[in-house]
Amino acid sequence: MDTAIGSIPAATDAAQPAPSSSAPKEATLGRHLARRLAEVGARDVFTVPGDFNLTLLDELEAETGSTGVRLVGCCNELNAAYAADGYARARGGGVGACAVTFTVGGLSAINAVAGAFSENLPVVCIVGGPNSNDYGSNRILHHTIGLPDFTQELRCFQTVTCYQAVVNNLEDAHEQIDTAISTAIRESKPVYISISCNLPSIPHPTFSRHPVPFFLSPRLSNQMNLEAAVEAAAAFLNKAVKPVLVGGPKMRVSKACKAFVELADACGYPVAVMPSAKGLVPEHHSRFIGTYWGAVSTPFCAEIVESADAYLFAGPIFNDYSSVGYSLLLKKEKAIIVQPERVVIGHGPAFGCVLMKDFLHALATRLKKNTAAYENYRRIYVPPGEPLSSEPGEPLRVNILFKHVQAMLSGNSAIIAETGDSWFNCQKLKLPEGCGYEFQMQYGSIGWSVGATLGYAQAAKDKRIIACIGDGSFQVTAQEVSTMLRWGQNNIIFLINNGGYTIEVEIHDGPYNVIKNWNYTGLVEAFHNGEGKCYTAKVGNCMLYYYAITVSLVTVAIDILILCLQVRTEEELKEALKEALGPKKDCLCFIEVIVHKDDTSKELLEWGSRVSAANSRPPNPQ
Repeated sequence: MDTAIGSIPAATDAAQPAPSSSAPKEATLGRHLARRLAEVGARDVFTVPGDFNLTLLDELEAETGSTGVRLVGCCNELNAAYAADGYARARGGGVGACAVTFTVGGLSAINAVAGAFSENLPVVCIVGGPNSNDYGSNRILHHTIGLPDFTQELRCFQTVTCYQAVVNNLEDAHEQIDTAISTAIRESKPVYISISCNLPSIPHPTFSRHPVPFFLSPRLSNQMNLEAAVEAAAAFLNKAVKPVLVGGPKMRVSKACKAFVELADACGYPVAVMPSAKGLVPEHHSRFIGTYWGAVSTPFCAEIVESADAYLFAGPIFNDYSSVGYSLLLKKEKAIIVQPERVVIGHGPAFGCVLMKDFLHALATRLKKNTAAYENYRRIYVPPGEPLSSEPGEPLRVNILFKHVQAMLSGNSAIIAETGDSWFNCQKLKLPEGCGYEFQMQYGSIGWSVGATLGYAQAAKDKRIIACIGDGSFQVTAQEVSTMLRWGQNNIIFLINNGGYTIEVEIHDGPYNVIKNWNYTGLVEAFHNGEGKCYTAKVGNCMLYYYAITVSLVTVAIDILILCLQVRTEEELKEALKEALGPKKDCLCFIEVIVHKDDTSKELLEWGSRVSAANSRPPNPQ
């Protein structure tokens, strides 16, 4: 049958089979997807509407109650995927989800999905795809690069997801969706699901009953390898004079944090964490000695770790950032490296098919108690001093700010640290029991923290989120603060304004690291846009590179109240925080700290110079 150019094919040409009349109206693909997401704990789906996903969003929203999800509309797709990342983190590496439109939405979200991949987070990226009848039609669609090939987006996602499902017919949709979500959980990596725009609202018999709960076959250690690995590791560590334990970021994906603490309790070794593992090990542990980060470690931590004659690293990632430009003073022959499914002792032997949590649990029963390294630590340890209180009228300093941040922390709070100087200042914070901590060290995408704060707060209703964000990073994703207001979040955002990309300055300075200064409190007022009541009061005058602080307290209720105050000293900061933690504890608080461009941590200066040296190595001779 001939079809005219630009015409719609007749019904007989359609690739999509007619739905079964026996399927109830709620047995649709979209509602099945909603039920599956709810089942795995992704009760909030971060969305940006587009013409290819509108019907899908209708169906996701139609599934209500205990089996349904809630749509959280975001300002753009990048932020939606960052929010899914933060949501997954708040749930201890559980599932987060975002839903966007075809290609223009997917390729906008892909940067955040890549970050989730690097951090081992099971983010489900759902894309509304082309009409099922358009596949194989040789047609050109909008939201594409102008070729009759719909696989561009799919091919891009193949390198940053562990599974890709293209759902363009109902017969295998059930299987594809279930396989994608279960693979995300099993691999703890993002997955991509594309759903043709004409399918979500069509009933089908495969969706007519509540889905059978997911059951993932548990991963098991090879018992012979496990026993051999434990025996070899125990012999290695028991002959050491001053061994230490260091936790790494892959403990989360291995679900091995409790086993690591169990091992620490049993062996008596001092316990440190790599910077990207901060928050995975309780810092109130009696033998916790801080963050091991080479030359920028917690005081006295590197001395103990690097002088040890044996060290066990659980789930480490040694990249140029975590190794401070590959400058760690560690020796491979002294190390036991425990990865999620592999144990390597010194230069060998290596034991595969050994799960980290099984190995740590078994090793705890085989080690002799040895507190020598911790006793050495106690001999050299000097308690850190607190910054002196500012004189009356003295401009505020960053170390004074973080002294007050430390005082704010409790088990009901969580810290989100953005890429930049906040990495180093937040590493110094002592986390109370139950206090969360997140930052994105492996991928290091500036702007991540704004969307991640939104997502984390949606999942962790029992915590108040404290986000520390630089001005350069904030300008990338600032608009998602409006979504926080919309959803009534009471986050505290410290906007640290030093007029540019400070972390880049320390690696390689140039005029491109200076950015346009914004009126950040005016921006919050623009997000408010006169809805409800708005009271503002501004006192004093701020100039960039002089110290000052601006506080915006935003109450979200039936009426929206914004109170903008300008404070320039520690005393004024105390008053602002007293309000934020007292009468305005249910408000979103936006705190702008304008600091001198040179008011940076000494750790950042040292780290930046070493990373710069690593980046500047000349090519190897041919």
